[in-house]
Amino acid sequence: MKSLGFIEVSGVVAAVEALDTMVKTADVEFVTWERKLGGRLVTIIVRGDVSAVTQAVETAAAQCISDKPLVHAVIARPHEETMKMVELSASRLQRKQECDKINSAFS
Repeated sequence: MKSLGFIEVSGVVAAVEALDTMVKTADVEFVTWERKLGGRLVTIIVRGDVSAVTQAVETAAAQCISDKPLVHAVIARPHEETMKMVELSASRLQRKQECDKINSAFS
């Protein structure tokens, strides 16, 4: 069964490090990320089996390069409304990446 894992950290560098730790630790897949406060607050979302997501999130939280993650959570069998919210975030990221590709082609 799919589950979602979230970790919120201070700064983009800590977020990249947390994501790298999560995908190297367990069989999880990056879903999306959200930046708030000009990138000072970053949430990374991954998905996979409950045990893999739990292991990935707990390992990233324990090895976080900032003092500590602000918040981390695992949601097993997320409700469809929760999935809609995550999919909306992922679609915004995908649209931005597509726009960046188009813009770089004209640069």
